[in-house]
Amino acid sequence: MKVTVAQLNPVVGDVEGNLKKITNALEQCSRDSGELLVLPELFLVGYPPKDLLERQWFISKVKKGIEEIKHISKNYPEIGILVGAPTPTGKDIGRGLYNSAVFICNGEELFTQHKSLLPTYDVFDETRYFDTAYEVHVVSFKGEKLGISICEDIWNDPEIWLKRNYPFDPIKCLAEKGATLFINLSGSPYHVGKEEIRYSIVSNHARKHGIPFVFVNQVGANDDLIFDGNSMCVDKTGELLEAFPAFEERIKTVDLSLEGGKIKYISQEEIESVHDALVLGVQDYMKKCGFKKAVVGLSGGMDSALTCCIAKEAIGSENVLAVAMPSPYSSKESVDHSIELAKNLGIELKIISISSLFQSYIDSLKEHLKSGDEVDVALENIQARIRGNILMALSNEAGYLVLSTGNKSELSVGYCTLYGDMTGGLAVISDVPKTMVYKLAEYINRDSEIIPNGIIEKAPSAELKPDQKDEDTLPPYDILDKILYCYVHEAYSIKGIIDLGFDPEIVKWVVRAVDRNEYKRRQGALGLRVTSKAFGVGRRMPIAARYEI
Repeated sequence: MKVTVAQLNPVVGDVEGNLKKITNALEQCSRDSGELLVLPELFLVGYPPKDLLERQWFISKVKKGIEEIKHISKNYPEIGILVGAPTPTGKDIGRGLYNSAVFICNGEELFTQHKSLLPTYDVFDETRYFDTAYEVHVVSFKGEKLGISICEDIWNDPEIWLKRNYPFDPIKCLAEKGATLFINLSGSPYHVGKEEIRYSIVSNHARKHGIPFVFVNQVGANDDLIFDGNSMCVDKTGELLEAFPAFEERIKTVDLSLEGGKIKYISQEEIESVHDALVLGVQDYMKKCGFKKAVVGLSGGMDSALTCCIAKEAIGSENVLAVAMPSPYSSKESVDHSIELAKNLGIELKIISISSLFQSYIDSLKEHLKSGDEVDVALENIQARIRGNILMALSNEAGYLVLSTGNKSELSVGYCTLYGDMTGGLAVISDVPKTMVYKLAEYINRDSEIIPNGIIEKAPSAELKPDQKDEDTLPPYDILDKILYCYVHEAYSIKGIIDLGFDPEIVKWVVRAVDRNEYKRRQGALGLRVTSKAFGVGRRMPIAARYEI
């Protein structure tokens, strides 16, 4: 069978726009003599549609969309279409919807397979919207028996996980029912290393059951989630027939009668994949939200430099405005580095001094603050908030999206200012640890010096008071990031982290800082997820709480 894999980028909620993508894919499938067009999970509505699924008017649009696909399919009577969509259960109990793969050919809905395994961990919350399908079946088409599954249905693999997450294995059941071809429709979000896990799962299933496997994943970014694509087809031995690119739309027809093994699976380099994910995340968030230009506060430091570079890659240099806002404590080198970076990127740079504004605050508040005019934390934060106000003023006037520049290490321990440097509509690198920030800078400079070496080499500093350095307040970033990984990603206790050899006092400070600053992070801008455990929907901790770990 020739299967046309449509690795496409849907817009959540845009049923009409997603239908156009399906029509275009059908046209290419026909040109390539494809027999079956396969699209990703919930493609008709985009993934994840969240509470749109609870709106009856939206479900009515979905029903009309499925009818439109049936109508369009009459123009291609020999081609089967397999598309992801929510469908009503027809039952008075439960949530009332299935997450379904709808199989259409020549104006008819031939078969529908509903998702069996509904994830409710990390960023997933599918039992909020969908009911579980307790049965799976195969469907005959063009001499094959299709074993259709949806995303999580393939993840119950004991060879990958230390324990089974579910009591039911849909893939094993489909094999037992006589499937001759596995097809999985996915909306599997990216994090570092995820593509290698998927490849192992898909190839394991194919090899174990001796059945070829087609895996189709969504590409694009929706809110904080980035989807990398990396669709693939493997033969019955688990060898690759076709590997699709990361972070790009691609439609390609694959002849499944061929043997694999002529190409080898090669995953993208980690830092390259993070870079590409962030670029796609900014690009799609702005495009899908209707923003054409972005504004970034450029401090002369690493984080804002990296954010500017990503923005330039995502939307073009002509659409990025950088704003340097030196205070009395900003070094001349920081301003010079900002000018040099803006020149290297070809972006516009405004320099707006905040010294007189800051002095006005001091004069107005010195009788009301204990510190008077001595620079303490309150006056440090006022500088950050002045800068946030300036960025928002420029945003309001021109309709620019403010990109905030804080990294994950700082946000973890609260080394950031609410309504100051946290100001923005999208937190580009909020899931990027500081040690990874430096690796990304090296990647950006791989061919030529884009980020000035002076920025990379100087000690990190907020420059909010004389001779300030980050490590006056924080542990060294290489130590901090390791402790944060243990606590945030692996959920180790304080004792568990100390037992790994870290200084007990540093560990206790970091853990308490993470917990104490949950309220700050909750008020921050939406951040792009690139690690396996990002702050936000994937890590839901209480704020008003008291507990010991």
